Amino acid sequence: MADTVDLTGRTALVTGGAAGIGEACARALAEAGATVTIADRDVDSATQVAEAINGRIWQVDLSDTGSLESLELDCDILINNAGIQTVAPIEEFEPAAFRRILTIMLEAPFLLIRAALPRMYRNRWGRVINISSVHGLRASAYKSAYVAAKHGLEGLSKVTATEGGPHGVSSNCINPGYVRTALVEGQIADQARIHGISEQEVVEKVMLSHSSIKKLIDPADVGALALWLCSDSAAMITGASYTMDGGWSAT
Repeated sequence: MADTVDLTGRTALVTGGAAGIGEACARALAEAGATVTIADRDVDSATQVAEAINGRIWQVDLSDTGSLESLELDCDILINNAGIQTVAPIEEFEPAAFRRILTIMLEAPFLLIRAALPRMYRNRWGRVINISSVHGLRASAYKSAYVAAKHGLEGLSKVTATEGGPHGVSSNCINPGYVRTALVEGQIADQARIHGISEQEVVEKVMLSHSSIKKLIDPADVGALALWLCSDSAAMITGASYTMDGGWSAT
């Protein structure tokens, strides 16, 4: 898919683009010719990625939503990827932690979409890609805020698709399962130590227990799907949720 997409002259903004899925998306878009802005609070890592792809950086804390309310974005492609995680039973879940997750993973994407649509509408072309999760379609215990935020993002994406369609703007979600990122790798090591099992057993028996393909997803595969959704071939695809979960949501 990647070698057939030409984004020369297009501009893109990727939140959480300094590492993991965001970095993979940024690299895929840049390789196709887009000028990519890495939006991240980690300015050092963002700078490294931006220099590697001849892109730009925007140091931003998405939890500071007040600063986003009057924002005007100049981009053709918006990828809402930034996210955090807290794991706890509902009765023990700190309200502040719950609010922070919804702020970063639902309110901030709304504000960024709000800021990007006017230019997209004027140009009669735009792509909004929301990195959701299998947890945007399914629930897991102890992840109430994350699951709630991702379900909300699914709804926001569909409303954006409904409103944006007449203006040439599509909006879609990508729904991966566990992706091989530094954050997930750290969880693997911790769980292997706690459970007294090998890291491979953690992957197969704990993280991928619901998946028919017992393998972590490569971030580059998510980037390739995001790139395809920006292509002319995907112009009629909007309001969709693309699962990349090894069969998790099929069960």
